[in-house]
Amino acid sequence: MLILLTNDDGIHSKGILTLAKHLTRKHDVYVVAPERERTCVAHAVTLHKPLRFREVAERMYASNGTPADCVLLGVNAILPRRPDFVVSGINTGPNMGQDVNYSGTVAAAKEGAFLDIPSMAVSICARGKFLFDDAAGVAAGVIDALCEGEAPAGTFANVNIPNLPRSMLKGFSVTRLGKRIYNDIVHERIDPRGGKYYWIGGNGDNYERRRGTDFYAVEKGFVSITPLGLDITNVRSMKIYKNHFRRRSP
Repeated sequence: MLILLTNDDGIHSKGILTLAKHLTRKHDVYVVAPERERTCVAHAVTLHKPLRFREVAERMYASNGTPADCVLLGVNAILPRRPDFVVSGINTGPNMGQDVNYSGTVAAAKEGAFLDIPSMAVSICARGKFLFDDAAGVAAGVIDALCEGEAPAGTFANVNIPNLPRSMLKGFSVTRLGKRIYNDIVHERIDPRGGKYYWIGGNGDNYERRRGTDFYAVEKGFVSITPLGLDITNVRSMKIYKNHFRRRSP
C-alpha cells in the first residue's frame, strides 16, 4: 500500500520519523511534511505565496507550506501515483475535543478525506517522555484495521494514544469528541522600544469527564478512535433555525 505521511510538528519530528520507520516495514511510504513546526495552523491552505519543497532524504520531502498544503503537494506533485492512505502524525500531544478545530495534524487528515482518500490523524497523549515506538506500533495496527473494512465516505479517523507501554493499553474505544475546559489568557507585554505585544497563554488540560468521549477513553488507558466528518452541519439545530425564518422575508 502506498502511504502519504505528514504532520504539523515538522519534517524532523521524532514522531513522524518513528512512524515512518514502522510503516516502511510493510508499506511504501512517502513523507511530505512542513520544514518547521506548524502547530495550530488548522486547515490553512497557502494562496498568497509560492509553495516549494525539497528532498531531505530518500522519499522524504520538506515544504514551506502548511500540513494541508503538504497533502496537496504530495498527492498532486510528489508521489508517483495517488496514495492509498494518508496518515498525519504522530503528533506530540493530544488532539481531542475542540482542539481538533485548531490542529494542523487533524487538518492534514481532513484534507486527505477532501480528496476522497482514506485518512487518519494520530497523536500521543503526553507533554514529554513520549513512547513513540509503542505508539507507532499501535498506529500501524489501526491503519491495517481501517483498511480491512469499508471506509465510510466523507469521514476520517482521529486517533489518540495514551503514553503507555503497548502491553499496558486496555484496548480500543470508538469515541465522540469531548469538551476541553479552556482558561486562555492574553498576556500583554512591552518590547524594548516601548511597543505592546501579546502572548496567548493558559492551561487547557482540564476537560469534562464524560463516558464515551475521547478524553475519558484515554484517561482510562484506551486508544481513542473518533470518526470525524466533512459535513459540519449541526442537524439538530435545523428545526430551530427553520422556525426563526419560517415567516420572514429577505
